[in-house]
Amino acid sequence: MANSSRPDTPAGLRALRWPLRLTWAGMLAENLSRALWPLLAVVFAVLAMLMLGLQDIVMIEVVWSVAVVSTLAGLGALVYAFRQFRLPTRAQALARLDASLPGRPIQALMDDQAIGQGDAASAAVWAAHQKRMAARAAQARAVPGDLRVARFDPFALRYVALLAFVMALLFGSIWRVGSVTEMTPGGGGLATGPVWEGWAESPRYTGLPTIYLNDIPEGPLKLPVGSLITMRLYGEVGALTVSETVSGRKGDVPPASGAAHDFTVAQNGRISVGGPGGRTWQVAVVPDDAPQVQILDDPTSAALGEMTLPFAASDDYGVEAGEVRIALDLPRVDRIYGLTPAPEDRPEIIVPLPMPIAGDRAAFEENFVEDFSEHPWANLPVTITLSVLDAAEQQSQSDPREITLPGRRFFDPLAAAIIEMRRDLLWNRTNAERSAQILRAVSYQPQEVFRKETQYLQLRHAIRKMETLAHYGINDEQQQALADDLWDLAIDLEEGDLADALDRMRQAQERLEQAMREGASEAEIAELMNELRRATEDYLKQLGQQAQREAEQNGGQQPDQQDGMQMTQDDLQKMMDRIQELMEQGRMAEAEEALKELQEMMENMRVTQGQGQNGQSPGEQAMEGLSETLRDQQGLSDEAFRDLQEQFNPNAQAGESQGNQGRNGGQGRGQEHSQGQGGEGEGSEGAQNGDQQGDQQGGGSLADRQQALRDELSRQQGNMPGAGTPEGDAAREALDRAGRAMERAEEALRDGDNAGAIDNQAQAMEALREGMRALGEAMAQEERERQPGQGTAQGDQRAEARDPLGRTPGANGGTGTDEGLLQGEDVYRRARELLDEIRRRSAQGERPQVELDYLERLLDRF
Repeated sequence: MANSSRPDTPAGLRALRWPLRLTWAGMLAENLSRALWPLLAVVFAVLAMLMLGLQDIVMIEVVWSVAVVSTLAGLGALVYAFRQFRLPTRAQALARLDASLPGRPIQALMDDQAIGQGDAASAAVWAAHQKRMAARAAQARAVPGDLRVARFDPFALRYVALLAFVMALLFGSIWRVGSVTEMTPGGGGLATGPVWEGWAESPRYTGLPTIYLNDIPEGPLKLPVGSLITMRLYGEVGALTVSETVSGRKGDVPPASGAAHDFTVAQNGRISVGGPGGRTWQVAVVPDDAPQVQILDDPTSAALGEMTLPFAASDDYGVEAGEVRIALDLPRVDRIYGLTPAPEDRPEIIVPLPMPIAGDRAAFEENFVEDFSEHPWANLPVTITLSVLDAAEQQSQSDPREITLPGRRFFDPLAAAIIEMRRDLLWNRTNAERSAQILRAVSYQPQEVFRKETQYLQLRHAIRKMETLAHYGINDEQQQALADDLWDLAIDLEEGDLADALDRMRQAQERLEQAMREGASEAEIAELMNELRRATEDYLKQLGQQAQREAEQNGGQQPDQQDGMQMTQDDLQKMMDRIQELMEQGRMAEAEEALKELQEMMENMRVTQGQGQNGQSPGEQAMEGLSETLRDQQGLSDEAFRDLQEQFNPNAQAGESQGNQGRNGGQGRGQEHSQGQGGEGEGSEGAQNGDQQGDQQGGGSLADRQQALRDELSRQQGNMPGAGTPEGDAAREALDRAGRAMERAEEALRDGDNAGAIDNQAQAMEALREGMRALGEAMAQEERERQPGQGTAQGDQRAEARDPLGRTPGANGGTGTDEGLLQGEDVYRRARELLDEIRRRSAQGERPQVELDYLERLLDRF
């Protein structure tokens, strides 16, 4: 039986002195928190009230009452603390530490062997037990105190007091605590420290900070108009006073000795705090200017009626909003035909003015873009006024400008007539009968003016409805419904059947020609030119699809195209680029003549897809276009490299700098680079041809030609087949990288960094090769899907008929063939290797001149 009555500490417990001390300290903190939390809550609550200055804004009786209650609460909390607090003993700390260990080893170490002391075996067992308990005790760690007092404070009053104290620290002042001494008997004079406080808060829209007036010395003070002044006086009533002349207040003004003063700065004046520590400021008001807005230019109109109006607005603190007001200018209206009756009352057009989404609104320029084509005032004289509003609700207007409200232009005569009758109907509904009669007259012979019977039936229905309503009276809903029907019919007549691509292309040509004759704006002509491009592309695409269907019906044979003249997509593109260039230069007569030539060629020639090769598929066309782009890019890279060489070789030979455009870049210029100075004969002829072609196609700096090549690549990307397939997507991604590399090369060329341009051009060429490789895989996959397989006998027969280069011979036993040198998945790698080998050999000057000329012709071709 063990005996635990020994008062001394065993040697095994000496290592526990620090864990024991820390455990004792935790128990002390635990007892203090449980005993003192009411007293701390009372102290925090009282300090919070004093720091927030509640004693200065309530009656003195309330202050004394709160003081008495706080004193009683403090005494009660102090008594509670004395009754609850117990200083922890060493034995209590040792017991808590022992309870945290398994088997209570500390208690075991303090026990003695009660029986079997003379027995060696029992003594050995006891010693082993003591040793094991000592090892456990050595692992003891200090037990933290339990500081939770929630069970003693179920209503969390301590947190309420602590929150009030934190708020007082943030928004109050420790100096306000001293003001309570003024309320005690015998308290004389004002409390030490600041006895007044003041703030000047600028309007929020100014973005200016709040000024703490205690930190501002006497003298001049600039404040924005509308600033809020807040003054607070502490101490004996009447010891301090506030006077001001900046608010312009009259009548109900609080006494100067009041504890709180709030007023707004409206004019120049003076703010003064009288008494000990008082100050005076001469306030100069910074006015808030009204916003300004002006119309920069007359509005421009697009072909489809969209109006663009440039304007500028400004304000010292930023414009908040704006609006556009459009009113009918009746005196300037030509009152004839359907405009003879008085117009119906219509409200002004009010549209919000666009504001910058990001950035500073203090001064900006924007474009007001809106389409008023369907409004009754379209193409009629109006006055337009812009107005803007700032944060202070000050509003300004621009000078009214007299304009003709832009609307959509209708080139089809029947559509234009319908739109005019629609305008007359909306001008005054009494024009309904007259409009119906005119529309009947216009459509008297429908076979001559309508392309579709449905359009004629729509017009007849609208005419009958108009005549019926004109007899019984037209309300607002019926009037608008009739106007909508006429508008939809006019749009259908103007645009035609979108599925009929040829008619749409012809209409686009006619609209562009009419716009040039009538002197339309540049924006309108540009939009009509884009419409012609889109219509032509749609027509060519549908024509190619039709040719493909015919080829499938003929068993894969392409239709005979030898009898008809052919025109490639590149030829069309160059012609339209030429027309647009002439229009941009103001040479409208030449542009109109070129447009007529285009119309005649489109009517008389058979337009085929491809680059001039019979029977080319869209994939083959795209492949040939990319090959041409790759050759042009290689030529530009060669020129950039030679220019870089000439920068470090001022004594370059003739032809190495001036007018040099490389082998591939200028199609003939700069032959002297590879032929020495003996570039006569073919080289001279090529140089002359290159000069002529370079002026037309390759003129300008390297940077301009690099930009043109990048634009050409973008155009080719839009016509690339294989969309939606992994191979086609890979080709487009590679061409995107090539385009970005070309853009970087262009920037480097403009900055004079030829070395950087060459690096980017190399990346562009590598990306082009990857795109061609992926496009070839897409074409092969498409071919496999179109032709699942061929008979082995037929394949063997074709294999036996191939020439040593792997090509099939031409028809009728001829030796010529249009087939490539290689077939298979590694075509482009092999082609790149052959091209590199040709370049390497062409650079070896020891080779015969005949061979060098042949290699040069190969490079110029490929």
